[in-house]
Amino acid sequence: MAWNKIKIRIESGETVDAIAPVIVSASRATDIPAFYADWFFNRLQKGYSAWTNPFNGVRSYVSYQNVRMIVFWSKNPAPLLPYLEVLKQRDIHCYIQFTLNNYEDDGLEPHVPPLDERIDTFCRLVDVLGKGKVIWRFDPLILSDKTGVDELLEKVRTIGDRLYGYTEKLVFSYADISVYKKVTANLEREGFRFREFTQEDMLCFAKGINRLNQNWGYEITTCAEEISLEDDYNIHPNKCIDDDLMIRYFSSDKALMDYLGVQYIPGDMFHPEGKYQKTKNNKDKGQRLYCGCITSKDIGEYNTCPHLCAYCYANSSKEKALANWRCHQKNPVSETITGR
Repeated sequence: MAWNKIKIRIESGETVDAIAPVIVSASRATDIPAFYADWFFNRLQKGYSAWTNPFNGVRSYVSYQNVRMIVFWSKNPAPLLPYLEVLKQRDIHCYIQFTLNNYEDDGLEPHVPPLDERIDTFCRLVDVLGKGKVIWRFDPLILSDKTGVDELLEKVRTIGDRLYGYTEKLVFSYADISVYKKVTANLEREGFRFREFTQEDMLCFAKGINRLNQNWGYEITTCAEEISLEDDYNIHPNKCIDDDLMIRYFSSDKALMDYLGVQYIPGDMFHPEGKYQKTKNNKDKGQRLYCGCITSKDIGEYNTCPHLCAYCYANSSKEKALANWRCHQKNPVSETITGR
């Protein structure tokens, strides 16, 4: 991605090059809303933050000068609630990918709040942002020696029934545990006896969720899955960073629409309301093959999430995550999320 760059002056007084994205992802790599909301909004006020590339260790800067959209990802976005007015005042849009799983009895998510509390947070966020701007993710789906497809469907049903009237969409993915060696090691270390999804399992779950959706009427989608479920089960591939959602809810933002390459086609006698039309493909080519997301700049860093979920791909170890969290707590207004 050839990012737009500008010159900024950082706190040391030095002038540096900074990426100036229009869309920010906060974040696939860690739970910024749950643990770093204060840090993020402090950096937003300062106008920039620093980011360390996980592959080469190079430090770079992200300017918030041109930001029009922030996509938050979280398992506990309650700390965002007092800050939503800040975004409104700054005329910055947002929506939330809320991972709301039901693994309390499985011990997979030891440090997320109780399920009732998370459902309450979901509803409170919807009351502020609107139903289509808080998206329910049950992600990932994990099979074990105690949890089969039927048990997973019951876990999803329990939440889906309670969110009725508060969400329009459910996003899910099938866990690919063996693809990530560190995830496999972490689950084995916890004594969790997982098993991989077979194609039969995937189709069985898809059939079951389609049946449950007869009561909900949600849009059911998958995240970065190769298997095709559209024709038989009306389950479509998702775009988590989603230009169609942005057009639907934020079409009045000309700067955002221009960035997305969206044109307004005036109405005529056959289509009096007019329509918005994309003129370019915004897909992020740097993501996984079956990921539908459009281009954004992720500002999180790996090995920084204290949720310590057993299946986490973003923490190579609990020890590293906790060490970075402690470092952040010592320096919570640092340019970087790690406090270094």
